[in-house]
Amino acid sequence: MSDSDDDLAEMRRLRESQRYKVSSKSDDSSSKGFEEKQSSSSPVTAQKEKSSPPQTLQSDPETLSMASMMGFSGFGKKAKNFDFTEMYDQAKRSAQEKTPAEQDNDKATGQPDEADDDEDDEDIIGPPLPPGFQRAESTGEVKQSNKGKDEDEDSDMEEEEEEEDDTNLKNKIPISHEITLNHGGKSVSAVTLDPSGARLVTGGYDYDVKFWDFAAMDASLKSFRTFQPAPGHQIRSLQYSVTGDNVLIASGNSQAKVVDRDGFEVMECVRGDMYLVDMASTKGHVGMLNGAFWNPKVRSEFITCSNDGTVRMWDVAIPYKHINVIKFRSSNGRKTIPTCCTFSRDGKLVAAPCQDGTIQLWDIKKPFVRPTYLQKTAHAVGTDTSCITFSYDNKHFATRGGDDTLKLWDLRNFKRPVNVADGLVNFYPVMDCAFSPDDKMVVTSQAVRKGEDGKLVFLDRENFDIITEMNCGPASALRCLWHPKLNQIIVGLANGDAKVFFSPEKSHRGAKLCVIKKKRRVKEPDVIRNESIITPLMKRSHRYKKDVPSEMLAYKRRLKDRQDPIKSRAPEPPLLRGTGGRMAVGGSTLAQYVAKTIATQKPKDLTDPREAFLRHAKEAVDNPLWISPAYAKTQPVPIFAEPESDEDEEENPSKKSKTATS
Repeated sequence: MSDSDDDLAEMRRLRESQRYKVSSKSDDSSSKGFEEKQSSSSPVTAQKEKSSPPQTLQSDPETLSMASMMGFSGFGKKAKNFDFTEMYDQAKRSAQEKTPAEQDNDKATGQPDEADDDEDDEDIIGPPLPPGFQRAESTGEVKQSNKGKDEDEDSDMEEEEEEEDDTNLKNKIPISHEITLNHGGKSVSAVTLDPSGARLVTGGYDYDVKFWDFAAMDASLKSFRTFQPAPGHQIRSLQYSVTGDNVLIASGNSQAKVVDRDGFEVMECVRGDMYLVDMASTKGHVGMLNGAFWNPKVRSEFITCSNDGTVRMWDVAIPYKHINVIKFRSSNGRKTIPTCCTFSRDGKLVAAPCQDGTIQLWDIKKPFVRPTYLQKTAHAVGTDTSCITFSYDNKHFATRGGDDTLKLWDLRNFKRPVNVADGLVNFYPVMDCAFSPDDKMVVTSQAVRKGEDGKLVFLDRENFDIITEMNCGPASALRCLWHPKLNQIIVGLANGDAKVFFSPEKSHRGAKLCVIKKKRRVKEPDVIRNESIITPLMKRSHRYKKDVPSEMLAYKRRLKDRQDPIKSRAPEPPLLRGTGGRMAVGGSTLAQYVAKTIATQKPKDLTDPREAFLRHAKEAVDNPLWISPAYAKTQPVPIFAEPESDEDEEENPSKKSKTATS
């Protein structure tokens, strides 16, 4: 081992000794401060600490070496030790030393006595009492304070009110307020709301479809888009998809259409071949559509029903052909027309009522040979059942018949209806019915005569008792929709209005957003500048026209152009005298002109045409020019017949020509 190595080892020992001294000093100071704090807090613990001093870093050489190696003085202060028995004895002694005046003062201020608390803790068994209760001193029975009684009475009253609201279904109907959306001048035959309740779409017999946005609309209640999906055809059905990105439109033609949220076309179903007898062989409908409905589980699938007696399933990505087709047949095997269609809530059944009074439900997972559920006497034969809708529990469904009835059906017992309501007038093929969001009520619209008020009828689902009837306006109520998220009711009327009923307490968003907004004012420019345009090449009288309005200049220009036959392309005026093949005023056609000319004009020469021809016979013989020189050598001398006199004709009547005798 060399001297340099010895020097290095000696230097390391010196450094470690210095670090040990510094760490011991710091530990002593920290332990002293800790001991001072403990002594000031309680004399008992201080005595205990003096008798048994705490272990410091000086007594543990391994800890010291580790601390010196890592470069810090220690691993922190030691946790404080408490003797709970000693603290309890001290608190008890201090409570006994209190004077009676101090104890009375503590009771008056509400501070609990430590000794009493200790005694109560020793006597009481079990968990502590809830707030508002106290224990009697002698019997130990639990009694409720007056304050607790009042609070419990208030809570009981609130619970009773809630129970009354639950039992009274009329209080759950949000019809305290309303707004009116003017769709047009004809009946509103279709309404739909997207799943979030932000946008409303209405369609009517005026062929128009209008989009309404509750969040962007102000108190003027104007739609932001209007278009005609099928010009000349009434709108029969509208529905938002499950995701709210597309709208399905069924109009009076044979092609359903899908548009996006802003009204732009996404796809259009293909038209079928009307000359084919088998409707399953055609790629699309050939008759007027009666309804359409989205699949609640598959976002891109929907169904349509038509007067051709079929219900077809479509996919948005395949517009050129249907996916499946269901042919509806009556009990005697003849074709029948489905008046509307719908899916069940789970998307497993397709339901459609028909004009022969039947209701047919088909399972989409089975072959479409015969219906899964069939009710032959659901409604009157020959009437149009305008609506069929499933309840939220997916066990019942309601139908609005054209025979002025509303019936509730149970899929578990499909032989007869559960409840029937009569006397609900139905004049239109688009009358509607719907279930309430809590599934306890059924609401339907009712048609009225001209001059009466349309009604919405709310029925109890259990027994079909009428809960209330609400007047909607001076026209029949056609479509009705009860949105489960907004808790608002939308009604389409026969006078072209769509009303939204809501309640400020029970409803959410929707119509409440646009009612509170003020009408927007048109921003007018603060400064109006009148500038004149000078054109040097224009006439002097036309250079400055700032005082003359532009409408007047345009009117004068049109009058001047009208007088110019070239610019106005005016027809040529008739002639007073016809010359050069042009007709005069007298004849509107060429035949009339010729007849009039011949009748009015006298012929100049009245000589016999034969005599006029024979005048040139001698000159033709003497000076032949055309035909005679060519045949002079081969032909004999021509002899012309002389004209017979009247006497010869009388003597020889047989010489008359056949044409003359005939």
